[in-house]
Amino acid sequence: MWLIITVISATIATLLWKFSPKNYRLDILSLMLWGASIMILVDHIIGYEGGEFFEITTEGLITNSSILGIIMLIPVFIVWGGLLLRKKPIKSQ
Repeated sequence: MWLIITVISATIATLLWKFSPKNYRLDILSLMLWGASIMILVDHIIGYEGGEFFEITTEGLITNSSILGIIMLIPVFIVWGGLLLRKKPIKSQ
């Protein structure tokens, strides 16, 4: 489920980037979210041992996979917010 949440958030960020002002640096946010989505997909594929591919519960510290997906997005948004707060503009190539 955390894969689905990350892909949905990456899709929303990409659509917002295409149709909103460029001063919010949504290109960087969507790039980070698509990178996280690809990493989670690779982790799912490598760790797949049969059974359900999209799990609702986990065996870790956070047992609800939806909450895990949201918690995994928090560092991405913190890094993106830090980039927005920088005084020096980022050069686009």
